[in-house]
Amino acid sequence: MLGEERGTITETEVFRTIQGGEVIENYPDDEPYPSMLILGKTEKGRSVHVVCAYSEADHLAIVITAYEPDPSRWINDRRRQ
Repeated sequence: MLGEERGTITETEVFRTIQGGEVIENYPDDEPYPSMLILGKTEKGRSVHVVCAYSEADHLAIVITAYEPDPSRWINDRRRQ
C-alpha cells in the first residue's frame, strides 16, 4: 500500500486505475520511457492519479507515483489550476 497525506492507496486501486482509467496528460519526452498521468476512481468513488512510464517495445509499465489529487491544485481532478 502506498501512503499519502490524503490517504492510503492500495495496489489494487493502482492496478485498476492503470487498467481502466482515463489518460489526462501525456509526457512523451520523458526518459528513459514516455509516461502518462492516469485518472481513476476507487470503488468508493475517490479519485486517484497514477503516473506510469511505459515501453511498448519491452511490454513494460513502471508505476512512478500514485496519489489522491489535491482539489486546490486540480479542477475536477482532470485539469491543473
